[in-house]
Amino acid sequence: MRVVAYYRVSTVEQEESGAGLDAQRAAVEAACAQRGWTIVASFTDAESARSLKRPELGAALGQLAAGAADVLMVSKMDRCTRSLKDWCALAELAQREHWKLVALDSPADPTTPHGEAMVAVQVVFSQLERRLIGQRTREALAAKRAAGVKLGRPRSLPDDVRERIRRMREEDGHSFRAIADALNAAGVPTAQGGRQWYPASVRKIALSA
Repeated sequence: MRVVAYYRVSTVEQEESGAGLDAQRAAVEAACAQRGWTIVASFTDAESARSLKRPELGAALGQLAAGAADVLMVSKMDRCTRSLKDWCALAELAQREHWKLVALDSPADPTTPHGEAMVAVQVVFSQLERRLIGQRTREALAAKRAAGVKLGRPRSLPDDVRERIRRMREEDGHSFRAIADALNAAGVPTAQGGRQWYPASVRKIALSA
């Protein structure tokens, strides 16, 4: 089986620091090695799971649609989505295009009726968890605002780097991945001083320039 690995973290900061990504990669790589499957491509988004409209997930699905792989694998279901509607949409897409959707934290086989039902139950509870997390976050932010705490973080990326990204994207027509590769090759630090640029972090800078 040829596998497209998909990884997701919630913020650009987590992506740049590597928090959570190493564990996801280790789980997917171990599973593929155990099954004798080959990872042919991997994609990482620094986005919330609120929507399936993520650039790297779109690229991963494009590979599967083109027949370049047989499996979309995630370490945990919520790395892909916490929405029952979105998970069902992905499952239907997988059936229609004849590839498999595998979440390593799910013991169910989504290609069987019983397995499909088990996966649906998992997604329901994952969706509940997302909503509870959102509620707690909103309450915590409201408490900080009430206490007079200034939220957000200062803009820390030099203007010349922002301009370089904007120029490479708008004037030269480079993809976000190509820009990230160029910044990495030049040793340009990220906004948080990290050493690794990713397409998702470049995209956020480009869109805010």
